[in-house]
Amino acid sequence: MSSLNDADPKQFIADFFTSFTDELLRSDEDAALIVDRYHTPDIVQIADGIRIDRDKLIAHTRPVRKNRPNSRMEVHEALASGDRIAARYTLHVQNRKRDLAIEVYFFGQFTPDGRMRRAHMLTRTVPVEVGTDPGQQMPGISEKQEASA
Repeated sequence: MSSLNDADPKQFIADFFTSFTDELLRSDEDAALIVDRYHTPDIVQIADGIRIDRDKLIAHTRPVRKNRPNSRMEVHEALASGDRIAARYTLHVQNRKRDLAIEVYFFGQFTPDGRMRRAHMLTRTVPVEVGTDPGQQMPGISEKQEASA
């Protein structure tokens, strides 16, 4: 895992979420071990006003692993200052039931070794573009081309 200080903020945030999700979906390793590799023990994420600590984050991985969605992340902009990053991105998700595009406004704090310590996220679902194939460029989580766009 790279350090925020050593990376372009757009690439850092794309790599962080892509690698975390890829490890969860492509491995049978204990989810707690994967969560701990990417997050500090005192992690707190607040997503749309809902507080998520380490235990809730681990519990959240269960349905994600069960559904095994395809996704890709399109980072529109990101800025970093010290150990903090602000980013705006769209998460494109394709699962068995539907295709989603979720716009995310992210504000986070990371440790020097690249683990997330705190995050605040505001999200909203946006319409999937008509006439596009939502599954296009979504063969797996490891697609990172969108981050540099």
